[in-house]
Amino acid sequence: MKEDGPMNEFVSPGSLVTIAGAVLTVIGSIAYAGDNANLSLPTIFYGIPILLGGLALKSSELAPPQRLTPPGALKSLREQSSNDALRKLLADVTRWRYGQKAHLESSLEALKLWNDENPPQLVAVQELDLPEGYGLSLQFDANGVPWQRWQDQQQRLGRFFGPGLRADVQQPAPGRIDVTLLPEALPLPASPLP
Repeated sequence: MKEDGPMNEFVSPGSLVTIAGAVLTVIGSIAYAGDNANLSLPTIFYGIPILLGGLALKSSELAPPQRLTPPGALKSLREQSSNDALRKLLADVTRWRYGQKAHLESSLEALKLWNDENPPQLVAVQELDLPEGYGLSLQFDANGVPWQRWQDQQQRLGRFFGPGLRADVQQPAPGRIDVTLLPEALPLPASPLP
């Protein structure tokens, strides 16, 4: 499995496409000024549309939230098969998104934790090594979604993201919501009858 490197945090696909288009356009313009038709025509012909496509991507770009746990820190725990749902969720929220208002947009809409004018924003994600096992903490700016609605959906939140998960919803500050997803506590083994 490929880990996110420090470069991935700063350079988005939209930036790479924009830079490639700009470089091709500049090379084509210089070649045109130097009367080199073999180089100027293809580079300008491809460079301008690539540049415009990159700018379009940049205008609809949604950066990944801050990752509070380094990618390699809990790798062995994350890759255990019992943590598939949380690993997929982490991979989903830590990538660049395009054309969306917020991370987990469709999930929050399905959970009725959405406000079209002022949607909640995922600002940070943290992996946790808890006594119960591997967990994730998702930190949101609640924006237009009231605290009571988050509390009402607490039971459903864990089950929504995967089987055997439960959610703990906290409000550490007004407008800030922490959703911790962790494995359901295993029942204690029954004690043998005398």
